[in-house]
Amino acid sequence: MFDVRVHAYLRADLTSRPGAEAERIGPFLASFDQHDAGLFRNYAVPDDGAAPSPQEVDDLVAAFADRGRAPRLEYLPNLCPEVEPALVAAGFAPERHLPLMICAPADSVPAKPSDAGIECVLATSDEQLWQVAEAQNDAYGQDGTTEHDVARLRGVVDRGGLVALAVDTASGLGVGGGLCAAPHEGVSELAAIGVRAPYRRRGIATALTALLTGACPGAGIAVPFLTPAGEVEERIYRAVGYRRVADMLHISRAARNHPLGKP
Repeated sequence: MFDVRVHAYLRADLTSRPGAEAERIGPFLASFDQHDAGLFRNYAVPDDGAAPSPQEVDDLVAAFADRGRAPRLEYLPNLCPEVEPALVAAGFAPERHLPLMICAPADSVPAKPSDAGIECVLATSDEQLWQVAEAQNDAYGQDGTTEHDVARLRGVVDRGGLVALAVDTASGLGVGGGLCAAPHEGVSELAAIGVRAPYRRRGIATALTALLTGACPGAGIAVPFLTPAGEVEERIYRAVGYRRVADMLHISRAARNHPLGKP
């Protein structure tokens, strides 16, 4: 069952993130980024079939509060239907329900930017990773780029994942980026596709997605999955060959007081 494999991947990812601390709290596995308070960097995943008690939910909230983080979870609700009611009773509110989409690399549709002056490549050097970090930060409205941003991307590559970069060949400017995290039992999340605003509507996001998907077999990734944030993003991924197979729930408490960060 692919849903179970996704949950297993999410838990494995939480325990292997550079600069993050993973902690088991009752039927939850949580990860806390030591450098970034963004919502997408700090969250928990429940066990399959979890039925948390009020005390276990309180313990989870306390663990986030102790670190100055907003209590937050990302998971597949069909695998643990009793979790959401327990969270809502404790003051949580759903942020959004996202489609979970997959694509077998062999079924992916190759794509290139409509602008011939944009080249998409896999990033491996520190210079390229810095370009990716700068482009992603700009795309997601984050201030500045730090060594920690680059170290996080380096960690993706060093652990067997993939990072993609879109470059304006005339100026050498990195204009977009994305990644596939290190796989767990052949499963990986394709995420953080971002393009600088002046370069959008040129097919760059589609090309980055196609490049990463096509490169998955070489990284030991049999099935990449992703969770588009909206209809526009979903259309981009469908063009590459992704199809919807399940739903992901993002749910948090007091989220307005914390920055989003990059997905």
